[in-house]
Amino acid sequence: MLKPFRPALWPTVISVLMLALMVTLGSWQLARMVWKQELISSTEAQLKAPPVELPTSGIDPETFNYHPVRVSGVFHHDKEIYLIAHTRKGQLGYHVITPLERDNGGFVMVNRGWVPTLGRDATTRAEGQISGVAEISGIARKPWPQARFVPDNDPVENVWFYGDIHQMTDHLGISAAPMFVDADATANPGGWPLGGQTKVTFINNHWQYALTWFGLAIALVVVYVVYHRREQRL
Repeated sequence: MLKPFRPALWPTVISVLMLALMVTLGSWQLARMVWKQELISSTEAQLKAPPVELPTSGIDPETFNYHPVRVSGVFHHDKEIYLIAHTRKGQLGYHVITPLERDNGGFVMVNRGWVPTLGRDATTRAEGQISGVAEISGIARKPWPQARFVPDNDPVENVWFYGDIHQMTDHLGISAAPMFVDADATANPGGWPLGGQTKVTFINNHWQYALTWFGLAIALVVVYVVYHRREQRL
C-alpha cells in the first residue's frame, strides 16, 4: 500500500515556480504564433494589392508597408546612398538608394536595386543614371531600426547598415516621405542597379517553442512525482 503523498516544502515551491514560468512562456509563444500568422497574412495581402500612387503627404508607414506603389520624378544621382546588401552569387554589394524629387518638390528615397561592390562607383554604370522624369513602380517599405550587432551607419563614408531614413535625409539635407520605395525588377539601362530586391521572409517557429516549454512543464511534473514517491519508499 502506497503511503499518503506528502510533498516536501522547498521542492514543491521551486517546482511550482518553475512550472508557472514554463506554462507562461509556452502560452506567450502561442500568442506570438497567432500574431506572426496575422502579420504574414496581412503582408501577403498587401503585396497582392493593386499598385497605388504614393501620396505626397499624410503617409502612414504602417498602412503602406509592403504595398505596391507608383511614384514619378527626377532622380538626384549626386545624392546616392549606399546600403550594405546581401551577397549575390557570392559577390558583396550595395543597394543604391537615390532621392527622387517629385513634382511637388518633395522627395522619395528609392531603392533602385543591387550593385556589386565595384558598382558603387557610379561611372561604372553611367548608362543607368536615368535623366529626366522617371516612372517607378515598386514596394513601399517602412524604415527599420538598428538590430543587435549591426554596426552604426557611417554617413561620412556613405556606408549604411540599416534603414534610418531620417538620418539619411538629414545627411543629404532634404525632406522626404517617411518610407522607402523598392523599385521593381524593371531593367535599368545597362542592367544596373538590379531592381526587384524586396525580400519578405518571416520565421515562425513559435509552435515548436511552445511545444518545448509545455513538454518541459510535463517533464517537471513527472520528475516531481517520481522524486516524492522515491523519497517515501526510502
